[in-house]
Amino acid sequence: MSYVKDQIEMEDCLDFSQGVTSVPPRWKRKALTQECKTPKSTQKRSRTPHKTPSHDRFIPNRAAMDLSNAHFNLMKENNGVLGNESPSRNEFNKTLADSMGAGTNRVLAFKEKAPAPKEGHENSLRVLYTQNKTKVTKTVKPTRYIPNAPERILDAPDLLDDYYLNLIDWGASNVLAVALGQSVYLWNAETGGIDELFQCEAEDDYITSVKFVQEGAGYLAVGTNFCETQLWDVEHGKKLRSMQGHEARVSSLAWNQHILSSGSRDSTIVHHDVRIRHDKVGVLAGHKQEVCGLRWSPDGGTLASGGNDNLLCIWDARYSDSSRGQSVATQAPRLTITDHCAAVKALAWCPHQRNVLASGGGTADRTIKIWNAANGACLNSVDTGSQVCSLLWNPHEKELLSSHGFSQNQLCLWKYPSMVKTKELSGHTARVLHLAPSPDGTMVCSAAADETLRFWKIFEAVKGAKTSTPRKAKTSHAGLERMSIR
Repeated sequence: MSYVKDQIEMEDCLDFSQGVTSVPPRWKRKALTQECKTPKSTQKRSRTPHKTPSHDRFIPNRAAMDLSNAHFNLMKENNGVLGNESPSRNEFNKTLADSMGAGTNRVLAFKEKAPAPKEGHENSLRVLYTQNKTKVTKTVKPTRYIPNAPERILDAPDLLDDYYLNLIDWGASNVLAVALGQSVYLWNAETGGIDELFQCEAEDDYITSVKFVQEGAGYLAVGTNFCETQLWDVEHGKKLRSMQGHEARVSSLAWNQHILSSGSRDSTIVHHDVRIRHDKVGVLAGHKQEVCGLRWSPDGGTLASGGNDNLLCIWDARYSDSSRGQSVATQAPRLTITDHCAAVKALAWCPHQRNVLASGGGTADRTIKIWNAANGACLNSVDTGSQVCSLLWNPHEKELLSSHGFSQNQLCLWKYPSMVKTKELSGHTARVLHLAPSPDGTMVCSAAADETLRFWKIFEAVKGAKTSTPRKAKTSHAGLERMSIR
């Protein structure tokens, strides 16, 4: 065999026709391999076990192997060693491999899962591969704490138990307006001071609605039982003007910049431009009974109204120029929704999503419905089990607060858009008729037929945002700082 080896080496040295390659042909490598083989050792293997434990290899199931693909890959490797294939042959092989799916399937595939290691076995390479592994911490959103008890309770004697009225509102100057019978009282949340704004002169007259202007908060609109819509300067305690236009009590009010919209028991809605002498710039006719709910959208382009006729109407913002002598035309609603089975008083526009409106029905309905005000589609509906008196959106998170009547007289917090109830607050002994948010959007005042006002810490401002937290009045802590509004 040494003679064959020497002859092969001599031929390689004298053959100048071939190119210089680093890898000999296969038949030469085979001859060299047979030359280097040594006879089997006659020594007996030691039967002494090794100090380090050894484990058998897991032999895969050959039924799951692609033997044809494996044979093709091996032939491809051997043919590539020669390095003398033409470019056309290489292109053909590449196309053939792509068409056969070579390389996409695994040569060794496990049909069944590999067996688990024995109990107590530790992989010696585990430290090597886990040394630089970074710890993945799961971020958990902290849960907001909502107290079960109100932070303050105020007595509100003579607060009318009327589902169709709107008797409280919290202005931007941190002053709460409350209508008690024939009088309007102002409670300053910073100082705790209480002032009476005015009292109705006639014995049969009483306050039916109050609403602060959105910007400035120094002006308060008041509706009365004697069909009047009054505008008051809160800082100076002076009535600026009295506006007509209705034939029955004014039970709902809503501001849209300088336009004041009023809803009445005469089933009409009147737009008042408080800047001009002839204030009446629009009349909306679409309801058949008292208009008890009225809300403008945040962009001021759409008005939503609810009535005792179980109707929910959507109106576009259109006004007439009465200063130029134009006649005030009667406008019809763009959408009339009849899905509710009882009076619709509770209305609230979503501050997080455009054209999303929430409405609540009375005793015979008991549902909260979410609407797309652009086309009137109902997005969601939830049966609350009791009369829905008022609705209020959380300005910081996608949550909706509702107040209810018999039998629980509770406040419920709902997660939007799933409408899953996340919190229930109780304390009132009669139906909770009204809700009003604080200027910073963290506190909520609830007024109920039990003649009490309760202040709840329900919402929480976004971290980093500057908010003006109202200072508590210096009163006794006994009875949850309970005092009378007058």
